[in-house]
Amino acid sequence: MVLRTPFSLLKFTIVMRSHYGLQKQSISQCIIGRTIQNIKKPTNLRNFFKSNTLRIPVSVACFSATALAVKPHSVEKIIPEKKELIRKKGSFNWRKLLKLVCSDFWLWLGAFMAALGVAYINIIIPISLGDVVNIISSREGHEYIPLRCLKLIGLYLAQGFGTFCYIAFLSSAGERMAFTLRKELYQNLVEQDMEFFDSIRTAELLECVFTDVQEFKSSFKQCVSQGVKNIFQICGSIISLIKISPGMTLTIVTVVPPVVVLGTLFGALLRKLSNAAQKQSVKVFSLCEESLSNIRTVRAFGNESLECERFSYETKQSSKLNSLLGHGIAFLQAGSNLFLNGLVLGTLYIGSQFIIVGDFSSGNLMSFLVTAQMIQKSFAQISMTFGHYLKGKQSFERICFYSNLKPSIPTKGGITIPYHSFIPNVEFKDVTFAYPSRPTQAVLTKLNLSLPAGKTVAVVGASGNGKSTIALLLERFYDINSGSITIGGINISDLDPNWLRSSAIGIINQEPVLFATSIKENIKYGKPTATDEEVYEAAKLANADEFIRSFPEGYETVVGERGVAISGGQKQRIAIARALIKKPAILILDEATSALDPEAEKVVQNTLERVCQGRTVLVIAHRLSTVKNADTIAVLQKGVILEMGTHKFLMNKKGVYYNLMNQENQKPRSFG
Repeated sequence: MVLRTPFSLLKFTIVMRSHYGLQKQSISQCIIGRTIQNIKKPTNLRNFFKSNTLRIPVSVACFSATALAVKPHSVEKIIPEKKELIRKKGSFNWRKLLKLVCSDFWLWLGAFMAALGVAYINIIIPISLGDVVNIISSREGHEYIPLRCLKLIGLYLAQGFGTFCYIAFLSSAGERMAFTLRKELYQNLVEQDMEFFDSIRTAELLECVFTDVQEFKSSFKQCVSQGVKNIFQICGSIISLIKISPGMTLTIVTVVPPVVVLGTLFGALLRKLSNAAQKQSVKVFSLCEESLSNIRTVRAFGNESLECERFSYETKQSSKLNSLLGHGIAFLQAGSNLFLNGLVLGTLYIGSQFIIVGDFSSGNLMSFLVTAQMIQKSFAQISMTFGHYLKGKQSFERICFYSNLKPSIPTKGGITIPYHSFIPNVEFKDVTFAYPSRPTQAVLTKLNLSLPAGKTVAVVGASGNGKSTIALLLERFYDINSGSITIGGINISDLDPNWLRSSAIGIINQEPVLFATSIKENIKYGKPTATDEEVYEAAKLANADEFIRSFPEGYETVVGERGVAISGGQKQRIAIARALIKKPAILILDEATSALDPEAEKVVQNTLERVCQGRTVLVIAHRLSTVKNADTIAVLQKGVILEMGTHKFLMNKKGVYYNLMNQENQKPRSFG
């Protein structure tokens, strides 16, 4: 779509921005990418959505039209709770940028100087071309032609070498910058509080880590190279045009402004149409991704035909809008070609008149045309650079915002208790807590709970009464509002959180998450420095060694994304092994068997009973039949402990626990 004739004078840049996040499936990209290719022939869907630029030749409207076309990637995508924070704190951090540049100062300086050198050579080349044409058209001095040609060859070689240098320097410096930014950003994100992850979508963070860093890197490189080079070229070329022919320069200046206005108005119309087409394309993409990512649900309800009809309808609407946009681009392209070719013809005609009267030479005419071409290229690239600047600025502001966030709960630092002197008794005293996202809704109120060392304490109650919250507070995922939690007699806020989670406490959840790697690597995740023998020992303790070795690849078996390649009971036992490999003194079982079928539950429950011996255990249970053997059972209702005692004591009391147990026994059993 980009006109590449040597006499095209200016280009108009429409900058488009996709509002869709990073969670894209490759199949979706393939399907929609091919559909859009049939319409506008972009290289692929990612380029269509993420390149942000659709270049269309037009007159001198490049500056004003680009300003109209730029659609900043602003804070609109951040959820409402974070918008005000980003407006206040997400400012452009010049100090951080200067630090990044100084870390690779010589590479950036080399790129800057090489870009200036290329710009200077580009200004000289048209003049040298004119000299060659003057010698050829004259009857004298033909013996100087080889010398002039050698000079041109030298300029071309220098231009090529300078171009190689500044692109190579920029590539190296840009990748170093992106690496530093991405590493610092990711490190800061993984250290944030749970409150942070509760209030913001993961897609926003992924977009910042990948898209924003990539966009800032590209934009900064463009501003350093193209901005510096093209500004210098424009200034130098205008001076050259005035020196060659002030009269022709004045004529060009009087003709161009009306075309600028027309191009700007038409560009505004095209941008509205482009935004509508883009939104429809994103809608198609979202529909495709949603149906393919939930293909099991689609298949389960037999709605393949329904999804195909929906996809067909939305794709047809997208095709109509893109077709209309294509017609507009075609009209703009035809009009701009007509204007540019007419301008070239007019320049030749006026130049010929000057040549006839003897005020101009054919070499001057060649220099004028080539210099004019350089100005149009420079203006077009500057218009693109302006769009890159806006996008890069906003991307860097978001990067700075997330990089500067400070967690209220550190991930490291504090007291660590030596293993030989660690007495794993836990005490909750007058604990009151409300989640930061719901500060007025107290989940726990004046909670008092004791977990003696080596004993098993179960917390039971209906869903939504705060059972799992107790486990989260024990791991210090959140800080309590009032009261205290002590482990080994030391307040949990004084303990090293890293030691607490990596050594002292092991947790087994209702739905454990396994990584898409081997079973061995998943078990070693609990203790990255563990040997193979420790892995085997932990697996045997978790009653997992036998079924693991039955797989063809044994411990090297890849479990698939989130462990989908193995059964629920097997996944749970691998999770138990992962928790046990660090030999925790405190074990948290958060409804560890509630998601399993009766047969798998029996196996896992027997395993848990064996591994809990000698440890301080907190059992969070919804199914009461699994906690009968606990040393202490606490009944939690609306954040308050109503009853506490052994199973026998609570049953004889015939209170809340008794009623809950009877309700569970009266539930009809399911057979499958």
